Amino acid sequence: MRVLRRTLGTLLVLGAAVSCTSAHGDDAKPAGDRPAALTPYERLLPAPASARPGGPGYPFGAGTVIRTGRAGGAAGEEVRRVGELLAEQLRGPSGLPLPVVDGEAGDGETGDGVRLRLDGRADGLGPEGYRLEASASGVTLTARTPAGLFHAGQTLRQLLPVSGPGTVPGGTVTDAPRFAYRGAMLDVARHFFGIDQVKRYVDQLAQYKVNTLHLHLTDDQGWRIAVDGWPRLAEYGGGSEVGGGPGGYWTKAEYRELVAYAAERYVEVVPEIDMPGHVNAAQASYAELNCDGKARQRYAGTKVGFSSLCVGKERTYEFIDDVLGELAQLTPGRYLHIGGDEAHSTPAADYAAFMDRAQRVVARHGKTVLAWHQLATARPATGAVLQYWGHDKTPAAEKAAVAAAARAGHPVILSPADRLYLDMKYDAATKPGLAWAGYVPVRRAYEWNPGTYLEGVAESAVLGVEAPLWTETISARADLEYMAFPRVLGLAELGWSPAGTLDWTAYRQRLAAQAPRLTAQNIAFHRAPDVPWGR
Repeated sequence: MRVLRRTLGTLLVLGAAVSCTSAHGDDAKPAGDRPAALTPYERLLPAPASARPGGPGYPFGAGTVIRTGRAGGAAGEEVRRVGELLAEQLRGPSGLPLPVVDGEAGDGETGDGVRLRLDGRADGLGPEGYRLEASASGVTLTARTPAGLFHAGQTLRQLLPVSGPGTVPGGTVTDAPRFAYRGAMLDVARHFFGIDQVKRYVDQLAQYKVNTLHLHLTDDQGWRIAVDGWPRLAEYGGGSEVGGGPGGYWTKAEYRELVAYAAERYVEVVPEIDMPGHVNAAQASYAELNCDGKARQRYAGTKVGFSSLCVGKERTYEFIDDVLGELAQLTPGRYLHIGGDEAHSTPAADYAAFMDRAQRVVARHGKTVLAWHQLATARPATGAVLQYWGHDKTPAAEKAAVAAAARAGHPVILSPADRLYLDMKYDAATKPGLAWAGYVPVRRAYEWNPGTYLEGVAESAVLGVEAPLWTETISARADLEYMAFPRVLGLAELGWSPAGTLDWTAYRQRLAAQAPRLTAQNIAFHRAPDVPWGR
């Protein structure tokens, strides 16, 4: 992948004090250093490939309109939709009417206001990049695709005040992502979350250019998606969760709604059905999925590695074909995630044989295999993507297997547990979360380079990065957001920004500048003591 290495320039120190609130009273007090003013372009997060302030700005006020250009057909309709969503996002904070005008009702190319331009010949932008140009006459957002226009709109949001009208400062941003895959994972199996909460998380992620939501839909503790051919999976297997709560599941209509909502924000949903382990909820629902033909008890604990599908039964493969087939029909995205981790109760030969067949099922339904990195110890299918979740103490042989698979052409998504697992505690005082991979403070989550992280895995083999949030200890929105924020913003920058811009000293200033925005959106977040949030 092409890496943009144009830097932003040295950041000044932030001046205005900012305040933030948290649902957790055990936070350390903010760092004593008080930053002085960063320019609006220096506050952007993720850091863009190139930002050049200059010239008079555009007064964003009562007369501002959103102009969606002259593109016709399906592309024009999508640009119009991007414009409508941007107007909706800006109306709330600004209190302005912000009408959306298409090419027939006004000159979307040259009129004043915010202009959205689709230009398939724009150089250097790629499928998600954009150019933002602000001057006294207006703001022009240019991209090769509607996804790029959406990302440009999120940058524009950061250049405006958190509330009320204001001025978009004059200047130009030219930007494109370092990695194609920038993801977050949410485990709804250990504790169940409804789609309204997940939609909220999608909005929070998309504004920072995260483009993938991986949903861990099934595990020992619960099954969270309805399957027509196997109704007890959701009706019975969905009725439990960690700690003995009521659980829950999504209907197919709810899942479709969530997938469509994410797609409108250019976030691709990757559903995961974990197998051949982590399957107790399925085995409690259907006795035939067990080698002995006896249904298991529902499980509300947190141990792993004790369950396994019956590899020798043909009914097992009918089951995964039905489940993955229905999920493939519901999911327009490219991937089906088939888990494959912690299959401690499945002998190695059985594991390899099972994954062979499971991967063929995925291919038969027109999708690409995505699996946890343990697939590297079996036989990854052509094109299969491996998700690495190891850490500093992972055995060298396990890392070497991933590196060998990468050299054989398998893309790798990096989710190192001691860097990007959002359920790891920040420190000893953190109330929710776990610490089996160690504490993961905000600086540790940010200060590493995905392009050089895993020995033997070249940057060209790294598809991207993903921050998983497992929910053994997380059942409420406040805890979810507290553990995700602000570390997920570091994930966004690691995935998007050029390697040359990644610098903790600069990042901590720009992260502090996001506090008013997070507070205005009522996001509970951890006030890391080494970030100068202000008073």
